[in-house]
Amino acid sequence: MDKDYIIPAQTRIGHVHLKVADIKQSLDFYCGLLGFELTTMYGNQAAFISAGGYHHHIGLNTWHSKGMPPAPVNSVGLYHTAILYPTRKDLAIIYDRLRRAYYPLTGASDHGVSEALYLNDPDENGVELYWDRPKEMWAYKEDGTIDMYTKPLDLDSLLKEI
Repeated sequence: MDKDYIIPAQTRIGHVHLKVADIKQSLDFYCGLLGFELTTMYGNQAAFISAGGYHHHIGLNTWHSKGMPPAPVNSVGLYHTAILYPTRKDLAIIYDRLRRAYYPLTGASDHGVSEALYLNDPDENGVELYWDRPKEMWAYKEDGTIDMYTKPLDLDSLLKEI
């Protein structure tokens, strides 16, 4: 195997596909609360949703999980799905929407390179809502690696964006 191979810089994560217990409940969260658009349904067992008309950013299915409880926290699996917002103002708008809906956050962090809100979907799947600071604002360590950290996010400052 060629150890010098580096994945192309333009490569992106195309979509995430989640096993859920209840399609309607998941659609209420992802479409009703977060604002994704339903692009298609596969019968009553799967839904595909997107931002901006893409075929799908998130797939939701009950093929092996209908009516099942959430996966245990202390097990292998997906830690969270990260949803990237284009601007800090967009992150502020969704934060205000969550706040007004009394939807609980599990965290809110400033990572230096980004600012993020953390919450769980109805199946206790972790969800990160974030925006990236422009690359020219990122800090670097002496060895050239990115200086990322976790500090509390100033939510009052975030709300001043709207």
